[in-house]
Formats: sequence, C-alpha cells, structure tokens
Amino acid sequence: MADTAISIEGVRKRYGGRGTGTRTGTGTAKNALDGLDLTVPRASVHALLGPNGAGKTTLVRILATLLRPDAGRVEVAGHDVVAEPRTVRRHIGLLGQHAALDEELGGRQNLEMFGRLHHLGARRSKARADELLARFELAETGRKPVKAYSGGMRRRLDLAAALITEPQVLFLDEPTTGLDPRGRAEVWESVRSLVGGGTTVLLTTQYLEEADQLADRISVVDAGRVVADGTADELKAATGGDRIDVVLRDAGRLEAAVALLPLTEVSVDADRRLLSAPVTDRMAALAAVVGALRTAGIEAEDVRVRRPTLDEVFLHLTDAPKNLTEGATA
Repeated sequence: MADTAISIEGVRKRYGGRGTGTRTGTGTAKNALDGLDLTVPRASVHALLGPNGAGKTTLVRILATLLRPDAGRVEVAGHDVVAEPRTVRRHIGLLGQHAALDEELGGRQNLEMFGRLHHLGARRSKARADELLARFELAETGRKPVKAYSGGMRRRLDLAAALITEPQVLFLDEPTTGLDPRGRAEVWESVRSLVGGGTTVLLTTQYLEEADQLADRISVVDAGRVVADGTADELKAATGGDRIDVVLRDAGRLEAAVALLPLTEVSVDADRRLLSAPVTDRMAALAAVVGALRTAGIEAEDVRVRRPTLDEVFLHLTDAPKNLTEGATA
C-alpha cells in the first residue's frame, strides 16, 4: 500500500536444530521469530520493545536484507526483501548498536568515504557530506578527528552516515546505548527532524523513555511475536488504568500501611519508602488513602495518582523483570 513503509506477515526465523545449533550453543532449535506481523506507516516512528532475546535485532537484520527469513513475507518501501534485496538496499539506511566510523578521519572525510562506497561519485559525495554536516550541526567539526568527538556528536555523525543515500526507511537499532542524557537528547532531536522530512524510522530500544518520547506507535515483542501494539497512551491504559503511589516519611511504617490501606496488589519498595497499587476510581482511592493514613497517624511525604509508566507496561506484558537499559543482542 502507498501509505505503508514496512509490511511484515507471518515472519519466522529459527536458529540451530538438527545438530547445527551454533547460535544456541546446544544444538537445540530456537525460534527467534515465530510468526511475527507488523505494519509501519510512512513518515512515522515505530518502536520495538522487548526483553533480550525477543527477536528485535533479528527482525532488523531481515528488514535490512542481512538475513533471510525462513517463512513469511517482508516488504520495505514496497519491495520484497527476499526477491528484491538490491532494490530494498537502495531505499534503506541502518544505524546499528555500534558506530561504523573511522576514528582517525574527520567527520567530512567519513561522510565522503560512505558516499563513495555507495557509488555517489566524488562530487556528489562531497556535496552530500556538506548537507549532512550542516543538518546535524556538525559543520564546525567536519575536519576534527572523530576520536575527539563527544558521544552525542559521534552518534549524530553515525546517523548522518546512515542517511548518505537519502533513504526512505531508516532502521535504528539501540541508537543511544551508552550515551549520557545530553547525547541522547541530541539524537532524539535529529530523529524528530528526519521524520518531519518524510523519513520512516523503525526504532529498537530498551530505553523505555526513548520510545515514549519518539514513537508514534509501539510494538512489544516477546518470544518472537508482537504481544501488544498501540500508542504509548493506549498501552498504558491497557495495562490497568491508574496507579497510586504513597511515599512514607518512616520506612518502618510500610508494613502497617500495607495492612490498613484499602488497596490490593500493593507493591513495596523499602529503599524508596514507596507503596504502589492499581486503582480504578482515582479520586475515591486518593481520598480513602489519605484518610486511612491520617486516622492511623502515619505520615506521608507524597501521595499521588498517575498513569502506568512504559516500564510497568513492559514488565506486565513480558512478565520479565530484566535490566531495561542493557543492550540487546538478538
């Protein structure tokens, strides 16, 4: 369809099995993708969330024609990745988890090199390098060796290199892993600018704030399938509505507060002196909790009702309390 940048139907990919399981280390077959379906509209950001080993990077490698699916249909920019891999490559850019830059060369030299590798020719490569350096606010650093760049500058240059051929679809695989908050914000702003110009972005990330900030829609992937799909607000609402958080002044009163508060499914974080629970009627729950604490003489530093975070959505949907900021490898 004209408005669809990525179309995936029933994609399967298995590693190992029949004595060839070098990827699994046991010879046992493993389904990295198990009938995954996904549709991404043009000029949008679609985020893939999932625990380590969920299949996110495997899917990106298939979309980028670096890996063949075992079954299913995959189209990028209207072209089949199996039947037309060369055509697909002309329409895509890929920013992997690790920078693909020459540390000794300057920013302009790196971009010109990527242009030549993509057969743009010397004149077009230089012109495109100048365009991208200006676009990503790197023009003043174009001759400085990349090894002298900050993390954010380096990642922005890597992003510029992925755009050297003006791709319609850009795959970002854990693009801000290891960056400090400033560097992450710089990359986010660059991605927003790209989408405003008509580029479609498929983003895999384990920084849930990143998906919340950038994505028009989010798909949660677990065990090789999409287990939930929607906007950030839709996913949060589907997790169970509002939550109430209570921070006590005295951590020693946590147990007593749990016993007396009119709440169910209460989670306790002793280090933060925090009680948290789902609620259906936010105003009634707030009044009941404040009243119960006052009657019992238990002091609270803070009581608030909020929507679930994407962290809670992620854990609810995948039932996997993993480190959400570690880089994924599968």
